[in-house]
Amino acid sequence: MRRPTRVRLVEVGPRDGLQNEAEILEPALKLRLIEDLAAAGLPAVEAGSFVSPRWVPQMAASAEIYQRLHRRPGTAYPALVPNDTGLEAALAAGVEEVAVFIAASEGFSRKNIACSVAESLERVAPVIGRARARGLRVRGYVSCVVACPYDGAVDPARVAELAAWLVAQGCYEVSLGDTIGVGTADAVRRLIARVAEAIPRQRIAMHFHDTYGQGVANILASLDEGIAVFDSSVAGLGGCPYARGATGNVATEDVLHLLHGLGIETGVDALAVARAGAWISARLNRPNGSRAGRALLAATACSASPETQN
Repeated sequence: MRRPTRVRLVEVGPRDGLQNEAEILEPALKLRLIEDLAAAGLPAVEAGSFVSPRWVPQMAASAEIYQRLHRRPGTAYPALVPNDTGLEAALAAGVEEVAVFIAASEGFSRKNIACSVAESLERVAPVIGRARARGLRVRGYVSCVVACPYDGAVDPARVAELAAWLVAQGCYEVSLGDTIGVGTADAVRRLIARVAEAIPRQRIAMHFHDTYGQGVANILASLDEGIAVFDSSVAGLGGCPYARGATGNVATEDVLHLLHGLGIETGVDALAVARAGAWISARLNRPNGSRAGRALLAATACSASPETQN
């Protein structure tokens, strides 16, 4: 299997990354983050979600975000929607692409959305149909594709079944999420190989959390399996309120360092992303979770220092 020569990154920091932060950011700060990331050349920036603010207070201002957002030509700004109510709110806010989510395990589905996997499919199917009927692109998420914090290991055949179902419903792409970040390279290769028996590899995206420090290694394994779309989060923002111990998503800056080092094109300015990561980390008073981002900014500062110039 040949590695792709170009990769598309889906920046999930402003949604998946921020949703677990305790400090509620005001809309102006979220808008700055979203627009800075888009200006860096990221082709897709997930800007919000239309879920109940009672469950995810950080996303309460999503409608305002989309209404005030200065959209960059060629950039997608998908929003997560859990149901028909969320879809209608997204449409009213001018959203042009939505994402729906299901879990690959019963335990996580019941804890996350209080229903079985089968019941979640019954909820999601009409949302996909209505979104497509209104002209929206729909992306699918499957969570806990490697393991579940409640049920343990997940069968790749089950993931393949759910991915095929999402494509059959009309999702143009399915993002497979290692929600608790326990995946290793061999497990990822086996998963992709099994899912690729059910849907084309061109429709598979991978979404890694970095709980055990395997995010970049798993992306390299995915590249070797021909995958060319990855979710990532600026400064490694993220976590999951329903998966204890799960840390942030793999950092966008770290992924860019890997891809550019391999000669793979992304169209993204890594330094601009690193600056956005440093800014949002400082604003949240949290450590910057990207090693590559920190190193790139340090190297840039060093090269610009008068002491190094002669």
